[in-house]
Formats: sequence, C-alpha cells, structure tokens
Amino acid sequence: MTAPIEHAALGFTHGEGIRLVRADGARFIDAASGTFNVPLGYDNEAVVAPVLDQLARVSHLGSSFSRTESARLVERLVALAPGGMTRGWLRDLTGSTANECAVRIAQKATQKSGVLSLFLSHHGQTLFTTAISGNAFRKESFPVATADVSLKVPAPYCHRCFYGATYPSCGLMCVERIHDFLEFGGNGRTACMIVEPILGNGGNIVPPPGYFEALKRVCDAHDILLVADEVQTGIGRTGHMFACDALGFEPAMVTLAKGLGGIGIPVAAVLMEARLDVLAPYEHSYTSGANPIALAAANATLDVLADGRLLGEVRENGRLLGALLAPLAERHACVGDVRGLGYMWGVEIETPDGAPDPDRTNAILAEAERRRLIVRSSRYGRGNVVKVRPPLVATPDDLVEIVDTLSAAIAATGEAAR
Repeated sequence: MTAPIEHAALGFTHGEGIRLVRADGARFIDAASGTFNVPLGYDNEAVVAPVLDQLARVSHLGSSFSRTESARLVERLVALAPGGMTRGWLRDLTGSTANECAVRIAQKATQKSGVLSLFLSHHGQTLFTTAISGNAFRKESFPVATADVSLKVPAPYCHRCFYGATYPSCGLMCVERIHDFLEFGGNGRTACMIVEPILGNGGNIVPPPGYFEALKRVCDAHDILLVADEVQTGIGRTGHMFACDALGFEPAMVTLAKGLGGIGIPVAAVLMEARLDVLAPYEHSYTSGANPIALAAANATLDVLADGRLLGEVRENGRLLGALLAPLAERHACVGDVRGLGYMWGVEIETPDGAPDPDRTNAILAEAERRRLIVRSSRYGRGNVVKVRPPLVATPDDLVEIVDTLSAAIAATGEAAR
C-alpha cells in the first residue's frame, strides 16, 4: 500500500463560506468542513462577530469564573438533547477528552472499569482514547497501559459484514454476538459501551435499522451504560441536532465537540442523565475548558441552528447529495458502495475483485485536490472510503459541483467508466 496522502503546502490565506482561498486567488471547495469542525463555513458573521467581541473583552477566565455562562450553555444543550438528559459537563475543548470524561463518569457511577467499543471506531487521539478505539495501527508505536480495560466487537458494517451475513436475514448478529464477547472476552466489569451513531473515520458506516434498539437491549441486560460519541455527527451534521434522534439511539450520555464551535473554535461537552452527574470539578478539568471564546462560539452556533431552518435544509439537501453520489457506483467500476445521511456521506473504493483499495482512494484524493476539491479518506489514509462532508451551509449548486469534481477525479485516476 502506498503511504497515506500528505496534502501539499497550498498556502491558503483565508476562507470564504465553504471555500479556502490561496494567495494567488485560487479557490478550493472544502468538502471536508476543515477537520469536520467548520459546519457553518469559515467566515460566518453570526459566529465570527460574537467571537471577536468576546476576544476584545476577555479571552480567558478560569472555569470557576465562567460557571454561570457554562451552566447557561449546558441548559441550552440538554433542552435539545435526546430524552432523559438533564445534566452536562463543560470543561473540555476536544472530542478526545470529552470521551475520556464520559468514561470517567461511567466508571465512577458504576464502580466498574471496562469499556466496550467497535472495530473501526475512532474516539480520540489521547493515549486512553486511542486504546479504546478500534484501529490497531494507531497503537502500534505505543505501549498503551490502559488497553486491558477495552473490549472491541465487530462494527455494523453491512457492506463488509464481519460474519459474512446479509441484512436483514442476519438477525443483527453483530449485536447478538456481543453477549458472547462479554462472557468470554470481557473482564466482567464493563462500565460502558461507546459508539459513534455513524462510524466516521472508520468509513462512514451507517448502522442498519434496528441496530441501536437491539444494542440498547444488550447493554441493559448487562447493566452497561450506552454512550453516544457525537463528536463528528452532532450539531446538525445529519440534518438533526443529534444523530441519535435520526437513528433511534437512546444513550445515557452524549459527547460533543467539532461542530459545536461553528467555525472551528475548539469546544466540547458531555451531556448525561441526572444519575450520572457524579464528577467533582477536580476529577476532570482542563486549563482552557469553558473559556469565554469557546462559550461565545458555541452559543452563537446554537443561535444559528435554533429556528431549525438550516437543519431542514441539510435534511433536504442531504437527500440531494445522496442522489447525486449514488450514480457514481454505476458510473465508475471502482465505486462499490455509497452511504450516508445529511451532509455525511462515504464513497467506498474497491479493486475489481471487490477488495478495499486504499491506493486508488489516495490517488482520488490527490486528483481531487488538483481540481481544487478537498475531501478526506477513512482510517487516516489507510482506508478505502472517500468522505464527503461539506459545511452545512453548502448550497445545492455547491453539492453538484462537489460531486461532478469528485466524479472527474475518480475517472482521472484511470478507472474505466462503466
């Protein structure tokens, strides 16, 4: 396999809407929303103005001094969250530490240590969240001391089912076999299961209907808390404030980051049921957590989404994006599957015999970049899925341009059209 793609030093000087602009005036469509953390575009005045105003007044306060404003943001978030969540924790800036916070909460609340997660999952970049994520290559250089608390089970990847089964006749084997994993591979003390509603870095894997309802039954049977990692899917990415709402996911906790900052401002949160509000401030807190700039960005982002208009457009335009992408599987022999929801889609690239083709995937990304389209691939360039995730403010015309350019990039890599 060739090395994962490294982006050239393109020399971007500023962003305009969903585009990044070079010093020579060349404009690139960013169909990756930054690192999936720029949902409202680069220069959205509704967020830029409050952030600049806050920066001019005070850029940092200790969390004890921003407590009132933090509590107000938590109130806004839990009012929008899946049912049963009435508490929140707002001392993080990244999804990695928010997910660590969720595990800490689960461990303290249950007095158990184990964490259950999925193959191909991605829950962060810290030592601990790398250990509980489902990609072994990310751990190969590090002796991860916490790995013994983590148990991983096959993902609901219907296109490449671990069990070689076919949905729906499979009977959701990927869920039912978890009982066996827990009995024979677990430590008997599993505190929580952490799951992305759509597995992002793993390849934009969308679980089939009924998956989360079945998963909830398994977790309840084993007294395991179910945690939704909505770092990538949350705050409108699927056309719903939370992907849980779209997919029938009823978690005990939700983690948020990326999209919550609107224009790329770092901010993260954990929302939970009241019974899980167990942490003392000193048990999970970071220097810049709940800083005034982060709070200003998050509040402004929620203001933009509050009336539901943009979310409705993402749902409608997301169906258009799916309809535009679907014919790629007929047009190009290397496209084996197209899947997604809202503004979160994946295009799976395969060899002629149906095997994953990360080399061609990386070639497509490089060719797209030459054509001034920025997209990303799964598994840090080791995967075979092109991820198409434009900012939520992308228009139908933008979506047509994105898909046309991607199709041309696929064709230019040497794949014969069907």
